[in-house]
Amino acid sequence: MAISALDLTVLTVYLAATVAFGLWIGRGQRTAQDYLLGGRDLPWWALLLSIVATETSTATFLSVPGIAYGGQGLLYLQLPLGYLVGRTIAAFVLLPLYFHGQLFTAYEVLRQRSGAVVRTLASGLFLVTRTLADGLRLYLAALVLQVMFDCPLAVAVAALGATTILYTAIGGIKSVVWTDVIQFAVYMVGALVALLVLGSKLDLGLGGALTAAHDAGTLRLFDFAFDLSRPFTFWAGLIGGAVLSIGSHGVDQIIVQRYLSARSLSDARKALLWSGPVVLLQFVLFLVIGVGLAAFYRAHPPAVPFASNDRAFADFIVHHLPTGLIGIVLGAVFSAAMSTLSSSLSATASALVNDFILPRTGHRPDHPFALRAARLATLLFGGLQIGVGLSGLGGGEAVVNQVLAIATLTTGIILGLFLLALGERRSPRASAWGLGGGLLGIVLLLVVLPWRGATIAWPWHGVVTCAMTVLVGKVALRLPAGARDS
Repeated sequence: MAISALDLTVLTVYLAATVAFGLWIGRGQRTAQDYLLGGRDLPWWALLLSIVATETSTATFLSVPGIAYGGQGLLYLQLPLGYLVGRTIAAFVLLPLYFHGQLFTAYEVLRQRSGAVVRTLASGLFLVTRTLADGLRLYLAALVLQVMFDCPLAVAVAALGATTILYTAIGGIKSVVWTDVIQFAVYMVGALVALLVLGSKLDLGLGGALTAAHDAGTLRLFDFAFDLSRPFTFWAGLIGGAVLSIGSHGVDQIIVQRYLSARSLSDARKALLWSGPVVLLQFVLFLVIGVGLAAFYRAHPPAVPFASNDRAFADFIVHHLPTGLIGIVLGAVFSAAMSTLSSSLSATASALVNDFILPRTGHRPDHPFALRAARLATLLFGGLQIGVGLSGLGGGEAVVNQVLAIATLTTGIILGLFLLALGERRSPRASAWGLGGGLLGIVLLLVVLPWRGATIAWPWHGVVTCAMTVLVGKVALRLPAGARDS
């Protein structure tokens, strides 16, 4: 499908303005601290919106409505309830760790408490899994571009990736945060516009669609069944969601980088705590869109069934929005994508430079070499994410589930390492053993249990890997010294 000239103009002007603004706001970077932490002088409300925009990728914008479209209703909201609990714990337990000294990454805390080897391994896990997860997010956003221009997927992935790399590589975290603020506003406006149009196309309106879904039993909010194989239950949301949120917002560099850019611990804490309610409201909006899409496509079935539920909202945007509004909502889709991808590039560059390159070269963070290395690292990870986007890993399952499944596996391990470091100061052996235990947990979840015909839903993955990391590490502390060293 070729979109109208008006929509194309709106979209092109928006993307060009975003890149231009990112380049302008991020000008004058002189040191790695300016480039990677914005001079530690960014306001808390901008960091709040940046945190929310970062975790609201295209996987959220398109895939969460797809979950409700597929008949899960509002059950997904059990997960952000756990997020609220997890963020509160992270704000008061983990956040103070980052304001002792002039840290650049979350994993420097592990170096201080458990040694350089544990820091390097944890940072390496972050780099690998973040690249995989955000490559999938790039793939999902490119699907919309592919439908819109009827172009090869490779072209769509490369175009979107290159646009994001441009302003991130030049402007750094300051550019990322302030463009996130704009992108947050754009994708929220785009989602609301799409919802209003969707409601106008339903015979009984959006209220009628919600009533019909309620009567059909697909609008349930809570499922109290204790079934480890199901992702959307109250217990999976509360426990799994809390552990995931403590990990993602307490020890994951992509979010910790925001705290390190804040003016104070108090500002960082406000940004983190207020992000939970905002994300919860966003999920409500996206799920209501999904319920409306289910009603719309029952009345107007697509000519060809969707390959996955992720494509329902993208199809509605491209084929059923009025001319002029398509460009606005597509701008919202790409805003969600670019905010997460730019944040990922900045965070992975920060981790690579500060946890791997500078310790080996002996350069200080304020040396010009560090700034050059950070920019080159941004380009490197941009290319790697494009490669993942082209790899075909997206598959048929909801991409948001794949992204979160990747995150929970290794975030649980890293969280376990932090818990060991907090409980047993200077415990490199315990942390090293714990890391092995967490990796064993991944093998258990991905190989052993499926081989035995059992499955554990992805919200529990972080719980399993975190628990095994802590358990094995604690056991290692109680072994004789010779056994620990063997």
